[in-house]
Amino acid sequence: MIPLSGIVAIMKSRRKQRESRAHAGLWTVLVVTVGIGAALFGCYQGAMALVDEWCKDLPDVNDTDAFQLPEQSTIYANDYDPSTGTGTVLAELYLEKREPLSSLDEAGAYVAQGTVATEDVRFYEHKGVDLQGIVRALFVNLAGGQEGASTITQQYVRNTIIADEMTDISIKRKVREIDLAVKLEQIYSKDEILLMYLNTINYGDGCHGIEAAAQHYYSKHSNELTIAQAATLIGIPNSPTLYNPVTNPESSIQRRNVVLSRMLTNGVITEDEYNAAIAEDLNLNVAPEEGTNGVYKYEWFTTYVRDLLQSDEYLAKGVTYDKLFEGGLTIVTSLDPVMQEYAEEAVAIQYESGAVKQGQEFALTLVDPNTGFIKAMIGGKNFYEGDQLNIATSSDGRQIGSTAKAFTLADAIEKGINPATRINCDRGPVKVNGASIYNYGQQNYGTLSIADAIAVSSNTGFVRLSYVDSEKSGITPESIVAMQERLGLRGGKLVNYPTADKLPAVATTTLGVGQANTTEMASAFGTFAAEGVHHDATAILTVTDRSGNELVNNTNQEGEQVLSKSVAYAVTQTLEGVIYKSMGTASAAALSSGQIAAGKTGTTDNWHDLWFVGYTPQLSCAVWTGDRSNQLELYTDSWCQEIWRYVMEHALEGVPNQEFTPAPEPDYKNSFGGSSVSKDDEDDEKDEKDENEESDDSSDSSSSDSSTNQSGSNGNSSGNTGTNGPTTDPTPDPDPTPTPDPEPTPDPEPTPDPEPTPDPEPTPDPEPTPNPTPTPSALYARQPVYEVSQLVAHRAAA
Repeated sequence: MIPLSGIVAIMKSRRKQRESRAHAGLWTVLVVTVGIGAALFGCYQGAMALVDEWCKDLPDVNDTDAFQLPEQSTIYANDYDPSTGTGTVLAELYLEKREPLSSLDEAGAYVAQGTVATEDVRFYEHKGVDLQGIVRALFVNLAGGQEGASTITQQYVRNTIIADEMTDISIKRKVREIDLAVKLEQIYSKDEILLMYLNTINYGDGCHGIEAAAQHYYSKHSNELTIAQAATLIGIPNSPTLYNPVTNPESSIQRRNVVLSRMLTNGVITEDEYNAAIAEDLNLNVAPEEGTNGVYKYEWFTTYVRDLLQSDEYLAKGVTYDKLFEGGLTIVTSLDPVMQEYAEEAVAIQYESGAVKQGQEFALTLVDPNTGFIKAMIGGKNFYEGDQLNIATSSDGRQIGSTAKAFTLADAIEKGINPATRINCDRGPVKVNGASIYNYGQQNYGTLSIADAIAVSSNTGFVRLSYVDSEKSGITPESIVAMQERLGLRGGKLVNYPTADKLPAVATTTLGVGQANTTEMASAFGTFAAEGVHHDATAILTVTDRSGNELVNNTNQEGEQVLSKSVAYAVTQTLEGVIYKSMGTASAAALSSGQIAAGKTGTTDNWHDLWFVGYTPQLSCAVWTGDRSNQLELYTDSWCQEIWRYVMEHALEGVPNQEFTPAPEPDYKNSFGGSSVSKDDEDDEKDEKDENEESDDSSDSSSSDSSTNQSGSNGNSSGNTGTNGPTTDPTPDPDPTPTPDPEPTPDPEPTPDPEPTPDPEPTPDPEPTPNPTPTPSALYARQPVYEVSQLVAHRAAA
C-alpha cells in the first residue's frame, strides 16, 4: 500500500505532467494560429500586391479623358457657327452610330427602370459590385437557369474604359473591372452612371446607345417608345447578334418577354400593361440608310472632302483614321450651300429640258478666285448610279479642247506678243505630223488679230502660232504645258493609261489634247481673275478636335504670283471678247446684271467633250458636259454656257458689279514677224478676206462636224475611266463654235468709227485696237435667263 504522502507526490507529478502538456498544447495552438494568420496575412499581402500590380496601369477615374468614348466626326458647310455649334451638316463619319442623351428623362421611364429591373435589380443599393447578386447568380446557374452577376457599373466599365479587354475572361480582367467599378461609384451618382451606360451600350446594327437604337429600329426617340418596344431594345445588349430584332425576330421576342416579366416582377409595369405588351408584335420601323457611310448632302463634294481627310496630307496634320471616325472632329468646309443649290438647279434644268442625250453627264466646279475656296461642285449625273467617279476631281480628268487656247494666249502675252498681232487664220489645212488641221466648219477667217482669233477659236491660227511658227513666236507645246502647270493643272502620267502623258507636249497641245478636271480648270482661270495670283482649290477650311484644339486651318492661305498683274489683265481683256464680241463663241454666257466676265469655250474631237470656263472678279466656274464612254457626238450646243450663266446669275445676285482690277499694259516686244492691226490695214484686210471668200465658194471640200482630216482619234476610253484615253498621234480640236456670220457687224468700240465702210453689204470685223474692253453693260445686249419651260421653247424656236 502506497503511503498517502507517496500518492500525493505521484498526483503532483502527474499534475505537473498534465500542466506541461497543456502548456505545450496551448503553445502549439498559438503557434499554429499565428502561423495560419501569418500565412493568411502573407497571402493577403501577396494578393493585394498582385491586385496592385494588375491595376497599376488603369486610368484615373477622376480624369474625364479616361471616359472619352468614340464620337462621330461632323462635316459642315461654310455656314457653321462655332458659337452655337450649328450649320449645314454634310456628313457624320463614324464606325459606330451614337446619339448621346443628356438626361435620364430623355431616355424615358420605361427604358431606365426596365434596364435596372433586367440588368441590375440592386443597382441603387450596392457600391459597384453586388455580392448578393453574385451568390444569387451562382445558385440560379447551378439550378439550370441563366443570370449574370455583373452590375450595370461593371458593364459600363467593361464596354468603355477597358473595352479592348472585353474578350479576356481571366481573373485579372475581372479584378480590373471591379476595381474601376468601385472607384467609379465613389465619384458619380447612380443616375449619372445609368445614363452613361444607356449612352454607350451596344444595341446591335452598329448602334451604341439607346437613342441611336430607338431611331434606328423604330424611327423615334427613346422616350417615345412603347413598353413593348422599350423591352425589345433593353433585351438586345445581352447578346446583340442573337437578339437583333431585324435579323432574329423570334429570339428577340423571347428575350423581350423575359424583360417584360422582370419589369412586372419589380413593379415597373402593371399586370395589364404586361399582358398588353406581351401580345404585341415587334412592330419595327427601321430607318432608311442615311446616305453613303454617313454622307447626307451634296455627295460629290462631301465624298471628295472625306477622301481628302484620309489622305497622307491630312494624316501628316494629325487627322488619323481613329480621330476621323471616332475622335469627334468638327470639319468646316468651303462649300456654300446656297450656291451649291443653284448649281444643282442649273444641271436639273438641262436634264428636264429634254435636250440631253442618254449617257450625257455634267460636271461643274465653282471657286472663289481670290482664296481658292470651292463654293460648289457637281461630279456627274447621279452619285448613286454608276461607278461614282467624280469628274470634277478625277485624276485623269477629260480632254480640255479649245479652252487650252487661253493658256497659249497667256504664254504669248508673257513672251511679249500683243493680242492685236495679226496671224493667218485661213481655213487650212495646216499639216502637222500627218494631221490636217482645219478651222471648225472649214471656216476661212483670213488674217485676224490674236484677240479675234481666240474669239472665233481659230484652230489654224493657234497651231501656226504655237507650233508651225514657234521659232518666231517663242511659243512651243512645252511652254504651253509649263503654263498650264503653273496655273494649277496637274501633269504626269494618266492613271488609266500609265504610258501616256496627261498634258502631252505635241503639235496640237494648243487645241486641248491635254486633260484636266473642272476643279483644276476653275482654279486655273481664276488665276487670271486674281491678278495672276494662283490659289490651289481648297475644300477644307478648319479641322478641330473635341477639346477645341485646331488641327488644320486653311482659311488664310497665301497664293502664289505665277503671272504678272499686267499679263493676267491682258489675258482677261482678250478673253472678254469670247463673250462680248459679235464673233465670239460664248455669247450665251453674257450676264444680264451687266457684270463683266471673261472665258473660253472648248470642244474635243468627235464632240465627246464640251466646255465653258468663265470668270468674274468674284467667282470662277468651269462647266463640262460629255460622254465618258466616248460614244455620243454632242455637236455644238450652249449647255455649258447656260449652266454657267444660271449659276453665276444667281450666285452673284445682290452682289455689286465689279470691274477686273486694271494693270499696266505688258511690255510687248515680240512682233512675231507680223503687224499690229491699224486703221490703215483695214482695206487691205477686207480685200484679202474677199479673195479668200471667193476661194471658199469655189472649193469643193467642206466639213460640218470635224476640223481634221486624218485617221485616228484622240484615243479611246473604256467608259468608266473618266478619261479620253492617251494621245498617241494627237488630233486637233474641232472647237464647236457657232459658224461665224460671213458678214458680221463691226465689233463695237468705245468711240464709233468715224469712217464706216461705205459698202452696202456688211464687211468683216475690223481688227480691234488693244484698248481695254469697255464694261459690257454699256455695249452688249443681254441674254435672258431661261427656266425649264422657256428653255424648251427657246431651243425649239432655234
